[in-house]
Amino acid sequence: MPRHLSRPRHDGRRIAYLVLALGLVLLVAGSWWVVRNTADEKAAPAAVSQVVVSPSPSTTAALTTAPTSAPPSAIPSTKPTNPVTGRVDTLDGLVPDYVLPPIVDGLAPVLTKIPTEQKVVFLTIDDGAVKRDSDLALLERNGIKASIFLAHSIIANDPDFFLKYTAAGHPIENHTMTHNLGFIQLSYEAQKAEICAMADFEEQRFGRRPVFFRPPGGPYTQATRQAVAACGLKAIVDWEAKANAGGMDYQVGHGLRPGDIVLMHFRPEFPNDLGAFVNAQKAAGLKVVLLEDYLQMP
Repeated sequence: MPRHLSRPRHDGRRIAYLVLALGLVLLVAGSWWVVRNTADEKAAPAAVSQVVVSPSPSTTAALTTAPTSAPPSAIPSTKPTNPVTGRVDTLDGLVPDYVLPPIVDGLAPVLTKIPTEQKVVFLTIDDGAVKRDSDLALLERNGIKASIFLAHSIIANDPDFFLKYTAAGHPIENHTMTHNLGFIQLSYEAQKAEICAMADFEEQRFGRRPVFFRPPGGPYTQATRQAVAACGLKAIVDWEAKANAGGMDYQVGHGLRPGDIVLMHFRPEFPNDLGAFVNAQKAAGLKVVLLEDYLQMP
């Protein structure tokens, strides 16, 4: 057969071979794609479970603040309760290096500062004039327990409000019945009546008899020390540092020292005063603990 007549037959065969080869390639590629995707789907759950997502700063802040924005009673404590005091122990393993002196010759000891080199500080809050849940929540949010010195005449309109403080682990102490700023001018019997009556009231109302006494304004006499002991209390507690008007006042030095007892009040500026205290406490590297825990008072 002439060559020019046989060329179409050869060309057709070549085309057929090419089509067949292309089909085989496509078949192999398709099979490989199916196998690969099936394997990826099976492996996907394991891969996802290993992914760690780093939260943004705003997310981190939300995660940090959300639990503490709840009411104090809704914030569970992870620390064990001290079987002696019935409170969560603020010492957190710290062993105190100071023991409260005993009553000698019928006179209660006086504390203006705890003589210690341990990095601790003690917050005390007086009177009870301003009663706000937000102040208690602020203490809880900062992880601070304070000794609360209440005067009957100031809390008489709503004494049960402070049951929230005792429930949250803030012990209630004695600040007299009438908050008479001329307290030391009273006779021994009159001072004793003020102190004993308030101790009786607090024991009945709050379920715990106070162990510490703070005289209105701070001054005391030998008669005051005698009256405190006669009413069954263990010590007079004064201070050398004060959070006041959004700042800190120091009787000694220019900053908080280990063992300082700090005075605050339940006033409208409570948040600013607490902020000033927290800033000073952190700057000094001190741990806030309860006087009652450090001195092992029930």
